[in-house]
Amino acid sequence: MADSTTSAPSPAAAQVASAPPPKTPRPNTRRRLLTILAAVVAVGVVLYALYAFFIGSHYVSTDNAYVGAESAEVTPLVAGPVAKVLVAETETVKQGQPLVVLDDSDMKIAVAQAEAALGQAQRKVEGYYANDTALGGQVAARKAEIASANAKLLSAQSDLDRAKTDLDRRQALVSSGAVSGDELTTAQNRFEQAKASLSAAQAARAQAQASLAAAEGSREVNTALISGSDASSNPEVLAAQARLDAAKLAEARTTLRAPVEGVISRKNVEVGQQVAVGQPLMVVVPLKSAYVDANFKEVQLDKVQPGQPVVLTSDLYGGGVKFHGTVKGFAGGTGSAFSLIPAQNASGNWIKVVQRVPVRIELDPAELAKHPLRVGLSMKATIDTSKKPATDARAQG
Repeated sequence: MADSTTSAPSPAAAQVASAPPPKTPRPNTRRRLLTILAAVVAVGVVLYALYAFFIGSHYVSTDNAYVGAESAEVTPLVAGPVAKVLVAETETVKQGQPLVVLDDSDMKIAVAQAEAALGQAQRKVEGYYANDTALGGQVAARKAEIASANAKLLSAQSDLDRAKTDLDRRQALVSSGAVSGDELTTAQNRFEQAKASLSAAQAARAQAQASLAAAEGSREVNTALISGSDASSNPEVLAAQARLDAAKLAEARTTLRAPVEGVISRKNVEVGQQVAVGQPLMVVVPLKSAYVDANFKEVQLDKVQPGQPVVLTSDLYGGGVKFHGTVKGFAGGTGSAFSLIPAQNASGNWIKVVQRVPVRIELDPAELAKHPLRVGLSMKATIDTSKKPATDARAQG
């Protein structure tokens, strides 16, 4: 038999049953919301367009930028074994600070030899000046010998003339018997002796003249060695001094010094190593004069000019640290033009690719000192193209 009684509904079910049905939004309200949304979007687009036109168009940026520096390579100018290595990798050095010392034993010997050669040259040149006085005396003596020879020659000529006169007189008197044969023979002998004496006097004068010419020639040679200079500026002394200076320079070059201030990198030298001239030993990176090479797309460089300000950030320090610099100049070609295997744009399967041009950016030394950078670090560079420098370096190039 069926149960004629029914259970009463619960209070929750009664509340749900008595709740009014949900109201659907009216068409006017929906239209109003869409209108407001469209207006907000339109205002945003207009503001973005205004920003892009008046502000954003004045800036170009790239994150394809890297820190660089004009590194100085340390190479020996003389060969020799390494005696000392005074620095280590990553050490900061000052300009002129000793880095490597080579064994200078051979150089010291060369300096001593050059000093001895200089002393010999100085004494030799001083001898030239002393010899000039002696040669002057020889010339005067030879002139005196010529004067004496001339006098003897005149005397011999007089004796010959007198002997010739006596002989002629006696020969004229022979036929009359006034002169004996012995007297005539004696006169003839005196005449022959006078002729011989004249020939001897002539030979003596010729010898004296030759001796004078030899003495004058020797003095001229000696004068050529000393003319136009004193003992200290004589060419032989100067040449010896130059050899001594070269030996001292080679000795000084056994100490290799830092060419610039910076950080030691790529150290490749140890004590006892035999190094050759020009062998790379290490590199000094001048971090205080670091720069940035930013590779901008060619389409970004229309308004970029040297001298414009640049704001940079580094991945090392993050966006909280900003570096300020200026555009220094532009590379002579794109990065691909100087690559190891340049692109062959004349090939049939050519595809246009936007090229990048390296732009050199100088950094503020004070900011570099406060936040040092390292070569090769990534940077983001933004150039303010609204600044118009008076000179366009690209046009000058």
